[in-house]
Amino acid sequence: MDQKVQIEAAVFRRLLEHLDSHKEVQNIELMNLAHFCRNCLAKWYVAAATEQGLSISYEAARETVYGMPFSEWKERYQTEATPEQLAAFAANSQSKSDA
Repeated sequence: MDQKVQIEAAVFRRLLEHLDSHKEVQNIELMNLAHFCRNCLAKWYVAAATEQGLSISYEAARETVYGMPFSEWKERYQTEATPEQLAAFAANSQSKSDA
């Protein structure tokens, strides 16, 4: 594995560690501020695996990203989105479709 790939892999692992240490940050907040969330990372993980000729399920990728089965993470850490968060998400989604 070349150095660039090793560095990128280390950065990805650090990102997952950072997200894991900030479970209070909800996915909708990530989507509203950064336009990606933990689920997006899992989808990108599946896509990257597919590009390498590997078959990884979305649920397996989510377990990699969340560090546990998503259903468990959701039960433990996910909170109900506020009306303000939902409105911001809807506005962001609308502006994407207008582009």
